[in-house]
Amino acid sequence: MFVPVNLVDYLLNAEKNIPNKMAVIVGNRKYTYAYLHHASNQIANALINAGLMRGDRVVLCLSNRIETIVLFWAILKANGIVSLVNPGINTQKLGYIIKDSAAKFVFVKDDMVLKDEKDQLICNAEQTILVDSNANKKYLSYENLLSCPDNQLPVRQAIDIDLAVIVYTSGSTGVPKGIMLTHRNMLAASISINTYLKLQKEDIIISALPLSLDYGLHQMILAILNGATLVLEKNFTWPIQFIKRIAEERATIFPGVPTMFSILANHLPKISYELNSIRSVTNTGAALLPRHIHIIKKLFPTAQIFSMYGLTECKRCTYLPPEDIDRKPKSVGIAIPNTEMWVVDENDNQLPAMQTGQLVIRGATVMKGYWNKPVESSKALKDGVLPDEKILYTGDYGYLDEEGYFYYCGRMDEAIKKYGENCLAKELIEDTP
Repeated sequence: MFVPVNLVDYLLNAEKNIPNKMAVIVGNRKYTYAYLHHASNQIANALINAGLMRGDRVVLCLSNRIETIVLFWAILKANGIVSLVNPGINTQKLGYIIKDSAAKFVFVKDDMVLKDEKDQLICNAEQTILVDSNANKKYLSYENLLSCPDNQLPVRQAIDIDLAVIVYTSGSTGVPKGIMLTHRNMLAASISINTYLKLQKEDIIISALPLSLDYGLHQMILAILNGATLVLEKNFTWPIQFIKRIAEERATIFPGVPTMFSILANHLPKISYELNSIRSVTNTGAALLPRHIHIIKKLFPTAQIFSMYGLTECKRCTYLPPEDIDRKPKSVGIAIPNTEMWVVDENDNQLPAMQTGQLVIRGATVMKGYWNKPVESSKALKDGVLPDEKILYTGDYGYLDEEGYFYYCGRMDEAIKKYGENCLAKELIEDTP
């Protein structure tokens, strides 16, 4: 029986059983599970030789490309911690993340010029570059790392309670916060999500979601968990080409967000491809509206629709079973498997059905806290039922109906500012666009 204790086990299991199966397709390039395994072994050993030690942080500021995936697994194999950052981030925020995480190495895209707060040049890369962020500024190229002669799996040191990933928030209302996720957090999340999505090794997941986002990253993780194939698109700039790609690859799983479905609606008259291969469409980020559901059904008539809601601090909170998409279209669903949720008032009292309050999540998916931010961590994580257990106070406002389905109303501070403390859930829902 396969029992993973570290995220790396997903890749090892797939490579052991289906080494020659296509793991990732990027453009016209195809990469097997054997390639992912051996390439990430080489880079892991090169990183260790270059000074990476257990628990060191590595920032990946790269787009959707095969190097990002190989590096992700290489860093974990080297017992490091990964932080994926959108390459479109401004230099100031990237500099903050590098400094806050005390990153040992930084991978940046080809044309990035990075300077610190003293206007000192950190990196002016002409190719995908590894930058040692220590004072000696040792530069190494990805290609040099990939040429490491040692392709053996490094000795494992990280266990399931060690950090695997630090995901930094956008920092739109302040400095970015680093969300600490352990191997156990991410294993629990992927297994829970897979319980209801029921992905299989025959599936072909097509994704234009950035790997730097939690939702996009988990498409890759879920694909490897199941031995499926990930068709990785760089972006969603050309929606007709994306639809054409679905037809060409006979993709079966399409993860999206409402903005993507709205864009597709504008191009509907131009879409003439047969898309019956899609068996599941998933959504998170914002609730699906009736118009989105209509477009999905029209484009993908054989697909189940999974409307989901979550936040990076616990990966996923809820999912709406496909059979309920018409019965409860305004709900974001029930708790994902192996988690619990309830709603509390401002005095921390659990509220009955139909009363609005803050959503609380309990389960192994709950983050360890915010990196270097104990005060913010203590606000989000509070004592749970068991000794030393922490439960997540999401800061999200909503209510549960009599059947335990959650209705999202918005962030607590936004809802209170707009409606006042005694606003009704019904008013919030009706006002939601």
